[in-house]
Amino acid sequence: MLNPKLKLNPKIFNSDVEQIPIRKGFGQGLLLAGEIDKNVVALCADLTESTQMHFFSEKFPKRFIEMGVAEQNLVTVASGMAAMGKIPFCSSYAVFSPGRNWEQIRTTIAYNDRPVKIVGSHAGISVGPDGGTHQALEDIALMRVLPNVDVISPCDSIEAKKATLALAKTGKPAYLRLAREKTPIITTEETPFEIGKAQTYWMPDVGLAQVGIIVTGSLAYRAIFAAKELEAEGIKTKVINLSSIAPIDAEAITILAKETKAIVTVEEHQIKGGMGSAVAEVLAQNYPAPMEFIGIKNLFGQSGTPDELIEHYKMGVKDIKEAVKKVLTRKL
Repeated sequence: MLNPKLKLNPKIFNSDVEQIPIRKGFGQGLLLAGEIDKNVVALCADLTESTQMHFFSEKFPKRFIEMGVAEQNLVTVASGMAAMGKIPFCSSYAVFSPGRNWEQIRTTIAYNDRPVKIVGSHAGISVGPDGGTHQALEDIALMRVLPNVDVISPCDSIEAKKATLALAKTGKPAYLRLAREKTPIITTEETPFEIGKAQTYWMPDVGLAQVGIIVTGSLAYRAIFAAKELEAEGIKTKVINLSSIAPIDAEAITILAKETKAIVTVEEHQIKGGMGSAVAEVLAQNYPAPMEFIGIKNLFGQSGTPDELIEHYKMGVKDIKEAVKKVLTRKL
């Protein structure tokens, strides 16, 4: 069942559940953050509408800088503004930022601990027809390895809005990962969000879960749907939304592993170095347990519709269910 304490969207399993791009929640959150704090500024690399920064640029034109196709300048200028007391949000496609400008992010932002918020939009395989050159499948790995940097991957547009507002207040560098396509609304305005905290979205009606599913980002809906179908088949699971990859909620992950003795991680990212790897690191130190990983298996993307690609790379509901059943056979 859906966790009643979190006040999740009661229409989540309806065929007409509302779907909104996660990136739109960022745009709305950035506008609100700008209204709250005049030090919030925005910079973009010639993708203002695509990354949903146009809400901010239209209301605060004097606090917005269009950098053009110059991602390295994008983050170094943002770092300089942060050094002067501003709170910069800089956006581009994730394959270009942090993909193209990682060294500048490392040296001018992370190394100097500047509170710049790097926003990587159009992340994951679901960019679709844009193809492998534009599908950022390595960005979580790039950013979670950097000291000082928070890494956040929201599950829907409402959580993206909350994450943006929270990041504006941290005084730290951060990476916010956004999907392009419309995504079912899972949360509500009342659902809690906190950097560094995981939330249990699905749990058995009675008794303990047999497998823990940990998901981040745009595949959260599929993970919950898989859990619902597994429940009907007599397999009890618990689904945790791990939107905060860094800092990571090691306590929640460890508690889940102790309850279930088996974990499946789900992400729209390379398995190597991604959220699943971060979970494995936590469990290796605290409570080793059998794991299965849903994600991109050491491949590049290709052109196709988002749904076709999710299924082709085995990240759909059927694949999550198969991973759960497989890890069940490996429990000690």
